[in-house]
Amino acid sequence: MDVVKSSAKSSVSKEPGDDAEAAGWPLSDRPGFLARRVHQIHVSLFSELCAPFGVTPVQYSLLSALAGRDAADQTTLSRIVALDRTTTTGALKRLEARGLVRRGTSATDRRSQSCALTPDGRRLLDEMEAMARQAHAATVDMLSPEEQIQFIEIMKKIVVAHGGRQSSLDLL
Repeated sequence: MDVVKSSAKSSVSKEPGDDAEAAGWPLSDRPGFLARRVHQIHVSLFSELCAPFGVTPVQYSLLSALAGRDAADQTTLSRIVALDRTTTTGALKRLEARGLVRRGTSATDRRSQSCALTPDGRRLLDEMEAMARQAHAATVDMLSPEEQIQFIEIMKKIVVAHGGRQSSLDLL
C-alpha cells in the first residue's frame, strides 16, 4: 500500500515530540485523519447554525432522503445516508417522537419498517434549509469557487470508489 506524503506545509498544528512526526508520517498528512477533522469541523458548524431546529446532521440527512420520496424502508434509508442500521433506527425513532417522521410496518413486507416525512417534518426541513446550506458553505468557504468544485468532485470520486463499504456495525 502506498503511503501518502505531502510536500505542502500543513496548517494542522503538530505537537513537539509527536511519535507520528518521528516516524515521518505526521497525522496532519494522513487522509483518514484529515477526513475525520473535516467531518468534525462540518458537524460543529452545522450544530452551531442549525441549533434552533434541534436536528443533528444525521437526522437532517434522513429527513432530506425522505423528502425526495413518498416513503422508504429503514434499510433503504440506511444505505442512502451511508449509516449502519442501528444508528438509522435510533435517529428515526427520535424523529418519530418529535412528530417529524411517521414509521410503520411496510404494506409489502411485514418485516420491514416504512418511513415517511410528516407535514411537520417537511415544514421543519424547509425552515432549516437556508441554515443547513450555510453550514455546508462554511465548511469549504476558505476555498476558491474552483477549489470547492474540485474538492467536492474528489470526495465524490472517493465515495464512488469505496461505495460498497459498510459500517463495521452492519457486518455484525
